[in-house]
Amino acid sequence: MKEIILIGGGGHCKSVIDVIEREGRFKIAGIVDKPELLGSNVLGYPIIGNDSDLPILVKKYNYALVTTGQIKSPSLRIKLFDLAVDAGFILPSIASPNAYVSSHASIGNGVVIMHNALINASATIGNNCIINSKVLIEHDCQISKHCHISTNATINGGVIVQSGCFIGSGVITKESITIGKNSFIKAGSLVT
Repeated sequence: MKEIILIGGGGHCKSVIDVIEREGRFKIAGIVDKPELLGSNVLGYPIIGNDSDLPILVKKYNYALVTTGQIKSPSLRIKLFDLAVDAGFILPSIASPNAYVSSHASIGNGVVIMHNALINASATIGNNCIINSKVLIEHDCQISKHCHISTNATINGGVIVQSGCFIGSGVITKESITIGKNSFIKAGSLVT
């Protein structure tokens, strides 16, 4: 089984660990986090280094995934994604076996699709996105890079979500609208 390292050891990391374990494609070799956490663990997986160790770790591990969350700003996830790419890691997409991803959808690099998410035909998900638990991405949607679509959000057909957006839990969008770059949509909103 291929080994992967996870970049960021907080709460989102725990959820991603569960998805990786259920998917069964990768063995988690360890987690990269703050220097002071070296030697501790997250759900039994050791913290093996920090961000500055990525150029060294890539010599041993080919695969990495950004596992920090994203609420107020995508800047940390973007920084970590760019560091991993620059170091030479392959950033695979990870999808829960409990999710449905249409064979006619396109999924970018470093995307995580959580439990019970549904991504329909002709949807496009850009690099480094979080598609959280119970999200519905309808047909012909374009989710640009570095977005977090939170739990139980519904993105209706033909919606364009530009890069860096945070879509809160339970958000519902009208069809065929555009959500501008770096937008923050609070939980429970109806976006028309």
